[in-house]
Amino acid sequence: MASASSAPGQGAGGGSPEAGTHPDRAYAGDQHAAPAAGRPEADRHAAPAAGRPAADPLRKAPDHAPDAGDAQRREQPAAPGPVPGHPNHRPETPAHGDRPLAHSADGKGPAPQRPEPRGGLLMGRPFGVPVYVAPSWFLVAALITWVFGGQLERVLPELGAARYLVSLFFAVAFYASVLVHELAHTVAALRFKLPVRRIQLQFFGGVSEIEKEAETPGREFVLAFVGPLLSLVLAGAFYAAAQTVEPGTVPGVLLAGLMISNLIVAAFNLLPGLPLDGGRMLRAVVWKITGKPMTGTVAAAWVGRALAVSVLIGLPLLTQSGALGTDAADNVGMDTVLDALLAAILAAIIWTGAGNSLRMARLREHLPELRARALTRRAVPVETDTPLSEALRRANAAGARALVVVDADGQPLSLVREAAIVGVPEHRRPWVAVSGLAQDLTDGMRVSAELSGEELLDALRATPATEYLVVEETGEIYGVLSAADVERAFVKAMARPS
Repeated sequence: MASASSAPGQGAGGGSPEAGTHPDRAYAGDQHAAPAAGRPEADRHAAPAAGRPAADPLRKAPDHAPDAGDAQRREQPAAPGPVPGHPNHRPETPAHGDRPLAHSADGKGPAPQRPEPRGGLLMGRPFGVPVYVAPSWFLVAALITWVFGGQLERVLPELGAARYLVSLFFAVAFYASVLVHELAHTVAALRFKLPVRRIQLQFFGGVSEIEKEAETPGREFVLAFVGPLLSLVLAGAFYAAAQTVEPGTVPGVLLAGLMISNLIVAAFNLLPGLPLDGGRMLRAVVWKITGKPMTGTVAAAWVGRALAVSVLIGLPLLTQSGALGTDAADNVGMDTVLDALLAAILAAIIWTGAGNSLRMARLREHLPELRARALTRRAVPVETDTPLSEALRRANAAGARALVVVDADGQPLSLVREAAIVGVPEHRRPWVAVSGLAQDLTDGMRVSAELSGEELLDALRATPATEYLVVEETGEIYGVLSAADVERAFVKAMARPS
């Protein structure tokens, strides 16, 4: 059905008071301060339309530093922290004020990692894109089998109980048509160099999860239109095939049913409201006229909400009056209740999808505000055998919020994990070397200070971690970037009106 653009998962967090200013970059001695550290808390993971591996976010709290334990998710790509706009996301209130790097050890370590939902049963990978069948599909397949079986009993009574086998075949063939619809979106997206995370067949159709927006309104229009176009082509193919068989036979009934169902899919998806394909086409038109993609999204989303209300009220009235080809009903029966329930579910899906489209548009609008240089914590370099208490003393004296373990030549070796310090009682800190609390640097944990927006998030989710070493183009250390700071910055940006 409608293709769903899934924005990259983001984190949120507030930058330090000194964000963007970095007078000393050679990191000699204790002169290289960084903003204060904070308390670690359990990370949360968002699942699909978007979904993504997340680093263990670090959170601020009074007078303490990080605890041990930096489990990392390595499932489908995702940005650090929960994904804003996802149903499972619960934005956190940023801590107030910056506090020095750790003294007490009353913090809690990160929560156990949850495996990310895969989206159901994996059916294959056409064009390299995984196709999943959600558990809800089996419920719909059973419902289609039951309803279509009742119709076959009137049209082909001689089938007997075998009619349900024919109905099941129809349900599978219908969703195969839906898969072709979604593959049309996928092929178009890949043609435009837009990554597709997955296709999911679910309740009321399917979703193609496209990770990035089209770059132009023309591409957006084409990307949305190809789905309904393929459904119309399939309807025509089934109509042509139906002309070659007897109308009252099993093949004739199946082909006629598939023709009508594909016409309904095409017509429904052409309705001009998000999250339907017609809504994306309307968004592209408004985007082209105004030059503002956000304006197009707002217009198409509100039309989608109007459609949701129309479906909620209009569908039961149409079925009650017999306008959809059913017998008019003068009283309220089980069929009327089922029609109302179906309308409510469909309206809720459209309304929720329109709201999610608005949130995703706001997310992309604020992506450029996420800049590595502005969010980086200035760091204090310490050698491997430096006691933790001494390292914290230097950091607190310099107002630092991060520790980088360096060799005798000042080259960075590892980052002291904020989540590891809390696990060390204060009385043991003079006897614990910082090297025992550090995570070795990998190439993926070194990010450029020039990164921003989606490029920054892509770099972070490629190598899930709690902290990253930020370097200048010359290779000089700029500071340490915390995944939690990115998370808080994004929530802060999203809170501002568009």
